[in-house]
Amino acid sequence: MIERSKELFERGKKVMPGGVNSPVRAFGSVDAPPRFIERAVGNKIYDVDGNEYLDYIGSWGPMILGHNDPIVLAEVTKACTKGLSFGACTEPEVKLAELICENIPHVEMIRMVNSGTEAVMSAIRAARGFTGRSKIIKFVGCYHGHSDSLLVKAGSGAMTFGDPDSAGVTKGAAEDTLLASYNNLDSVENLFKEHKNKVACLIVEPVAANMGVVPPAEGFLEGLRQLCDENGALLIFDEVITGFRLAFGGAAEFFGVRPDLVTYGKIIGAGMPVGAYGGRRDIMECVSPLGKVYQAGTLSGNPIAMTAGIAMITQLLNDKSVYEKINSLGLHLAEGLKETGYTVNNVGSLTSIFYTEEKVESYDDAIKADTRLFSKVFAGLLEAGIYVAPSQFESLFVNTCFTVDEIDYTINTYKKLLK
Repeated sequence: MIERSKELFERGKKVMPGGVNSPVRAFGSVDAPPRFIERAVGNKIYDVDGNEYLDYIGSWGPMILGHNDPIVLAEVTKACTKGLSFGACTEPEVKLAELICENIPHVEMIRMVNSGTEAVMSAIRAARGFTGRSKIIKFVGCYHGHSDSLLVKAGSGAMTFGDPDSAGVTKGAAEDTLLASYNNLDSVENLFKEHKNKVACLIVEPVAANMGVVPPAEGFLEGLRQLCDENGALLIFDEVITGFRLAFGGAAEFFGVRPDLVTYGKIIGAGMPVGAYGGRRDIMECVSPLGKVYQAGTLSGNPIAMTAGIAMITQLLNDKSVYEKINSLGLHLAEGLKETGYTVNNVGSLTSIFYTEEKVESYDDAIKADTRLFSKVFAGLLEAGIYVAPSQFESLFVNTCFTVDEIDYTINTYKKLLK
């Protein structure tokens, strides 16, 4: 029964575009009404009709410790009694910055913002300001938020709706964005040659997770590091999804490749609306008020979000077995799904099943997946109480609250639906 969700969706469509505040939530690609969620705890979410689901979205990744972690909840509740927003300096923002900079070698300075989109937009501006160059390189199918210059052949929701570009993005905003092919170093090298001494930075999801999970090929990230060094460009890792998830130091630690700048999203606030960008001190010192790269925000460093981040990240720092647990659960899920005969990609706790039997190593491979079959399987999973992203081109996320039995139930459900 989903009558209450249907009612809310109809009401929402009268006052919000498509009835939602983020396109993929409309369930448009799966021909079903979205579920309106009322509450969540651990690895389960509950909709307004009282239905329970195993949650493989986890607020799109940040809920590593599960929903409503008791330590995070207690700290946030206490912080709320002091006030919700000041638009001024607070101690928690200093504490969180120290916690990150003291424990992640490639983050020497950091600036808090309010979303992953804002973090990426600001990091690219800093790269341009530092290098004095205008062009950037991104990869087809990688999603870096919805700022104008990055909505060019983006992944995730844009792929889901079959329109990877966006109306309202001007030619001028996009003309400095150069497109390379993920896992193809030659395409990157050719762009550097064609635009010699004009590229400020290269931005990449070190694990592409917005065209489904696509791991970096052996030597790919190392090759990007070398090409950036040879051409005087900065290497930016967009770790909105992988940061603090693959390892405490994110994909940079996981793969042993050091970026110049890194961007984070809601993960650093235990799922709250927050983001950050950071990296080399000499680059970050170009940011206002120290330098001429302007970026500001009334809600940046919000004390409630900072408190949530401190509570979560401290737990991750103090118990590294978290990564062993979620990565082993992710691998168990991936190995089980491979028994369906379809292509499954996995990196740590990130997993995707593509409805194709061919390898998926790039955007061109990913879009060959059978999205109609995905829609059919999605409906069956919901009916079985399993909540996954309503798009072929997303990841399954596990957290510490999952059990092997629940993973096995999920695998067996997929197998039944794919007979």
